[in-house]
Amino acid sequence: MMSRKPFVSSEINYEPLEETLDIKPLAKQLSIAIPKEHAFQENRIALTPDAVGVLVNNGHSVSVEHKAGEGSHFSDKDYAEAGAQIVYDKKELFKNDLIVKSAPVSDEELPLLMVGQTIISPIHLPVMKTHILEKMMEKKITALSFENLKDETGHNPIVRSMSEIAGSAVMLIAGQYLSNVNEGKGVLLGGISGIPPTKVIIIGAGIVGEYAARTALAMGASVKIFDNNIYKLKRLQNNIGVRLWTSVIEPKILAKQLKTCDVAVGALSSSAGRTPLVVSEEMVAAMRPGSVIVDVSIDRGGCFETSEVTSHERPVVKKFDVFHYGVPNIPSGFARTASQAISNVLMPLLLKISDEGGLEKLVWHQINIRNGVYTFKGSLTNFHLSQRFNLKYTDLNLLIASQR
Repeated sequence: MMSRKPFVSSEINYEPLEETLDIKPLAKQLSIAIPKEHAFQENRIALTPDAVGVLVNNGHSVSVEHKAGEGSHFSDKDYAEAGAQIVYDKKELFKNDLIVKSAPVSDEELPLLMVGQTIISPIHLPVMKTHILEKMMEKKITALSFENLKDETGHNPIVRSMSEIAGSAVMLIAGQYLSNVNEGKGVLLGGISGIPPTKVIIIGAGIVGEYAARTALAMGASVKIFDNNIYKLKRLQNNIGVRLWTSVIEPKILAKQLKTCDVAVGALSSSAGRTPLVVSEEMVAAMRPGSVIVDVSIDRGGCFETSEVTSHERPVVKKFDVFHYGVPNIPSGFARTASQAISNVLMPLLLKISDEGGLEKLVWHQINIRNGVYTFKGSLTNFHLSQRFNLKYTDLNLLIASQR
């Protein structure tokens, strides 16, 4: 049996169907407000005048509260020349759609929040209060946090920059308290020819530990690093590129090294909850008189039993004749550099928010941004916050999908 050839009639017209494409929305003009911070000894500002200039040139309006950049040595004139509007009334400032802060939302700012606003700020989990979260949920706020914001590579860019600053600053701080100027024992941090190098112990091999080690090595100090995460120790070793003395946190070895060190740095991190206490009071009591402890992890409770929270005005306390530095917000002491680092992340992000037609549209296209959103139009979307404060949790992915 012969197979029939397919027959196509010349009388029939074949037309392609229209393809449905995802049309990009028109860019949204943003009205951005930058308030002056009064809490947490906060000197940083989230956007520098240069960043404000870029935003204004892209058609956005930026309002800056009077003297908001003072702590970072950016004047009102700098912001005005960049195209920002200087606002003297905080109530007027909070009438903008998007609030960008370098400190968490405070009790004083709660009544000023408008329904449906977007806030980009840190959370500072240890000092977060239930009623602040509840009020933000009630006012249908969409909030993005510095701590959890991720870039396309899956890293936390702001946290990383702040950790780099804190790690580098640690050795500068320790050097101040080893010198005679602050009644230290008169030792130069590092080393010179013919004199044994200063001994530095770093507990924690994360970004803070890595940058503290880099700075200490560059100054000529002898560095020993402890961490229970072998991967972090290997990564630090590879990143620095020289053979380092490393160890897991074994109490007897740690106690022995602390006895003869000049500087001890606490740089352990904790993804949730308190930092583990790895240095006991007895270990500190056995340290050399005039030694310096810088506990960078103090904002999560600290990893030295003798550590306590101090301030930029009174940075150190002396216990067992050992200096204890426990300022929680070290990058705020180097506010201009820290502000530039934050601004480098937020300015491109704000331009992306505008290009996509708003933050709600951006989180649909960029999954990495979702990690930083902790309230979305009033729904709490951060699981750790919901557990800690016993508030209803809603999955952000489901919320976004339900609105498409």
